[in-house]
Amino acid sequence: MTSQQTLTKEGGSPEEPGNPQSSSGLQAGLKNRHLSMIAIGGVIGAGLFVGSGSGIAAAGPAILLSYALVGTMVVFVMRMLGEMAAANPTSGSFSAYADRALGRWAGFSIGWLYWFFWVVVLAVEATAGAVILESWIPAVPQWAWALIVMVVLTATNLASVASYGEFEFWFAGIKVVAIGAFVVIGLLAVFGVLPGSDNPGAGFAHLTDAGGFFPEGYGAILTGVLMVVFSFMGSEIVTLAAGESEDPQRAVTKATNSVIWRIGVFYLGSIFVVLTLLPWNDKSIVKDGSYVAALNSIGIPHAGQIMNVIVLTAVLSCLNSGLYTASRMAFSLGRRGDAPKSFAKTNSRGVPRVAILSSVVFGFVAVFFNYQWPDTVFAFLLNSSGAVALFVWLVIAVTQLRMRGIIERESPEKLVVKMWLFPGLTWATIGMISFVLVYMLFDDAGREQVLLSLLVAAVVIAIAVGREWFGRGGRSAGPEDAAIPHQSGANDSVTRS
Repeated sequence: MTSQQTLTKEGGSPEEPGNPQSSSGLQAGLKNRHLSMIAIGGVIGAGLFVGSGSGIAAAGPAILLSYALVGTMVVFVMRMLGEMAAANPTSGSFSAYADRALGRWAGFSIGWLYWFFWVVVLAVEATAGAVILESWIPAVPQWAWALIVMVVLTATNLASVASYGEFEFWFAGIKVVAIGAFVVIGLLAVFGVLPGSDNPGAGFAHLTDAGGFFPEGYGAILTGVLMVVFSFMGSEIVTLAAGESEDPQRAVTKATNSVIWRIGVFYLGSIFVVLTLLPWNDKSIVKDGSYVAALNSIGIPHAGQIMNVIVLTAVLSCLNSGLYTASRMAFSLGRRGDAPKSFAKTNSRGVPRVAILSSVVFGFVAVFFNYQWPDTVFAFLLNSSGAVALFVWLVIAVTQLRMRGIIERESPEKLVVKMWLFPGLTWATIGMISFVLVYMLFDDAGREQVLLSLLVAAVVIAIAVGREWFGRGGRSAGPEDAAIPHQSGANDSVTRS
């Protein structure tokens, strides 16, 4: 039988109801409005604004089906993650669940791969933001803008989790309002009822008037999938942040239940508007970007600068959340003995300072690589983290297969969110993700990303297995482990502290 225990704070005193500090030492500083906006904004990355034009050019109107397929996959993955996170909100999220359900090697591996993904994203987004800022104020060099952006958002994350939440609330709010306005104004122009619009208002004609709905063939749908899949990364951030919220279970449940309409409106809705305002093969979609081209077709002045402001907001939001996410994953790894113990220490404000600074240092190094060796070292970092999103989703699905049984046996009352049609739909999702990974191996653009990502994953897994094999990774489970319902079996005699 599992020994009973009381979760304790780092000071050693029992966790009391309503205490603003969690058992991990992190502060419960995120309000429900923060979590709601993080959940909404988490699926809106800069890739939606910047990369959608290439997808439209590759698949035509059929790109809508590509977005729908990936969106469906993400909805299923988020439902599975929501089931586990509602039962046990923790800063380690799927890494902690994989540790419990699949083995320590799995939690170690996916945790470090996820951390690696986000610190590389820090460099990508800092550079993207610097390009926009330099175009406005060319007197400041691009590298200096990247440095300024990184320093400001590092300071925000170091201040308190409430500071991160407040910044993200407004960053995400701007993105949500911008896309909502774009969809409404665009639809009015589509049907010719927007006053002063320059668009002829062709209704749905542009979906088929330039070679049909499948101008590049049915296979282009899968090509589109590979081009849009990575723009959905970030949906899972809310489950990491839930551990520092006032009401984690409510926040996770709400975020999980709303993911369908969020993807429907922000992704499918906005791309649908672009495709109905312009023929898919309009050269301005690739040249200016899909959203700028759509706004220009309506006749909105300074559309390019308006979108630059929105894209910059999306970049800053991604940077802010990326640093938060990487640091909390590093914190969780430290708590479980899979990273230096200093990563698990928090200051008086409940901020894991060492985990944040360690993550941002790697981000600064990656920024340097991007400027010094963009086509060699940084290209390797970028490609070797490219398929991590799919690895994470695959691990979430496999973990949920095991965790459902564990929770049902030991804490059935915590199953407030359930994966639909379990286990059939979980297996179907595993099949979908696996198919995309295999298909990437046969795609010229995706092959290098998959192979390099698999190489990095193999190295990390080898380190994880080696640590266990040689007994160098032993650790006594901490409060974060104790909070996870644990499986009956051979290890039941082990007392968790």
